[in-house]
Amino acid sequence: MFNPESPPELSVDRWLNTDETPTLKALRGKVVVVVAFQMLCGGSIKHALPQLQRIGKSFQRDQVEVSGLHCVFERHGEMTADKLEAFLDEQGLTFPVAIDAAGKRAKQDPPLTMAAYEIQGTPTILLFDRQGRLRRHYLGQVDDLRLGAEIMALTMEDVTSPREASIAIERRLHAALSDPHDHDHHGHDHVHGPDCNHGHDHEPAAHVHGPGCGHDHSHDHGHDHSHDHAAEDAKRAVAEAVRAQLKAKR
Repeated sequence: MFNPESPPELSVDRWLNTDETPTLKALRGKVVVVVAFQMLCGGSIKHALPQLQRIGKSFQRDQVEVSGLHCVFERHGEMTADKLEAFLDEQGLTFPVAIDAAGKRAKQDPPLTMAAYEIQGTPTILLFDRQGRLRRHYLGQVDDLRLGAEIMALTMEDVTSPREASIAIERRLHAALSDPHDHDHHGHDHVHGPDCNHGHDHEPAAHVHGPGCGHDHSHDHGHDHSHDHAAEDAKRAVAEAVRAQLKAKR
């Protein structure tokens, strides 16, 4: 079962826009923002990639690191590495981009990182804290102000912060942020909208999806990323944090 406390390393065939290998382990101590995308995905092109570029320019790199993750799960012949490289240049995207390693049956199986993180489609935004824990998993478009506030909150945590400090910051953040959808969310923080085209099965209340492109690989989410709110007692907050990194909004 996926464990957000100790998420797996990215499985990468090749890095573009960098001479380094920015592994999650090497980036410990920074807040890390990863956007899984496809270059033929409208939601990625219109929203997620320009947003990631803005994030990279808005935060100091010694505090926040951004990277793209190209996940090819459909139209494989149209999204080669050479075409991706040309796409990044054409779009003026300068952040590091990883090409997700192909599954054993490239045209049938999702890429390895996509499968490991149970990514349901593109664009998907993953936020990791300074300790390398996965704290957000969004599918689709996320508002700039909300995402910026959540990144800023993560920068306020120290790499050695105890879990209770993370809980306290989460409580204050989510007491301040309004919920634009005005309904309960459980599980991942995702955004569901008319452009999201995914063929997998899941409980509708578990995701909030925005404009994105989905895939046809059905699978269940056995993990729960939970936000803790002020109304929760401390004992339950810690227990939920251990299980799922304070990620479900209530």
